[in-house]
Amino acid sequence: MQKEVMAAKINYRFTNIDKDITLVFLHGWGQNIEMMYPLSEKYEEHFNTLVIDLPGFGKSAEPESAWSVYDYSEAIHNLIKDLGIKKVILIGHSFGGKIALVYASRYQTEKLICFGSPYCKELKKLPLKNRIYKRIKKIFFLKWIANIMKNYIGSNDYKKASETMRGVLVKSVNTEIGEDVKKIKCPTLLIWGSLDTAVPLKRAYELEKLIPDAGVVVYEGATHYAYLEHLNDCIRVLDNFFNVRR
Repeated sequence: MQKEVMAAKINYRFTNIDKDITLVFLHGWGQNIEMMYPLSEKYEEHFNTLVIDLPGFGKSAEPESAWSVYDYSEAIHNLIKDLGIKKVILIGHSFGGKIALVYASRYQTEKLICFGSPYCKELKKLPLKNRIYKRIKKIFFLKWIANIMKNYIGSNDYKKASETMRGVLVKSVNTEIGEDVKKIKCPTLLIWGSLDTAVPLKRAYELEKLIPDAGVVVYEGATHYAYLEHLNDCIRVLDNFFNVRR
């Protein structure tokens, strides 16, 4: 199904079994709703489930401009209202988890689950070619060289993205939400892989201290996709968190 929200057409799957609570699943950067199906399908008999292609990914249209994580959280909130959903539990991975953190800091949320979700900038020394690019693009008569260089530097995520989505990525990476997460009031579960190199494990423990009611679950030897690598274990943990009896 699709619905236009904030001038962006959003693709989603809503399974409504007339329960009080809806689980809302938000995927990571460069992914789509299918990445969340292994989890969402396990709960379709217990909750309403809403799985979303975030704008710019999957079958959802790109936003008209480079949205911030605050814009994404507002769009998700508007979609939830349009669908008549009253109570939500948010489950987000990586970029989707950052959006979920912002959402829970602003809107009523029953519970929150984040997988490898960033909340602050990861300070890394830029490679030489990136430092050269940053200097060149400031020089007016060399901007044409900078326009060529930008297609060959940066992360794979940046290289693959459109101009608009590159703007979204830059905004997201540079937006720190540490002060926002302090406002989260709902019980929060942070699930991480010990070998996560995208968002290191120490960020989970930092979030645990910032969020008033939070706990950390670590899967040893797992990566940024710990929730999929330890899917059955993750489902057991979530069952306990949700008070689901199978």
